[in-house]
Amino acid sequence: MIARPPAGWQERARAAVARGERGDRWIPSALLDSPISRLGYAWGTAVGWIWGTLWSTGRVERRQGLWVFRGMPAWTFGRGGVCVGGCFLTGSGVVTDAVLRHEAVHARQWRRYGFLMPLLYLLAGRDPLTNRFEILAGLEDGNYVPRGVSARE
Repeated sequence: MIARPPAGWQERARAAVARGERGDRWIPSALLDSPISRLGYAWGTAVGWIWGTLWSTGRVERRQGLWVFRGMPAWTFGRGGVCVGGCFLTGSGVVTDAVLRHEAVHARQWRRYGFLMPLLYLLAGRDPLTNRFEILAGLEDGNYVPRGVSARE
């Protein structure tokens, strides 16, 4: 968790979301929220299942619409966990309802963008404070900013 976000981060976050929305206009509508994107979501979920099955040493459970693979080695996922399609891959820490709310938004993003999701996420950058996907999923729920500090302030 970031102890205290740097000054001006909310404006940069809003700009990142607006930039992403403008970029979405260039994506053919047949690729968004479509049978093609759902195929990409299914592919992502299959990849998540395979990766999770290979490396998970913890319990696999269905929570908030996600397949949660716990006990993954730290090198198999980024940050506190990663959403791949409909799977949340994470270590052995506590998986809170807030984190699952955050990851469920990522699963919806996977359904919207399908095969494009990994590329678009990569282009959005590693900084969660300027990554539109993390911002839209909720920085507080994702443990990127302390509770009570919102990108909408």
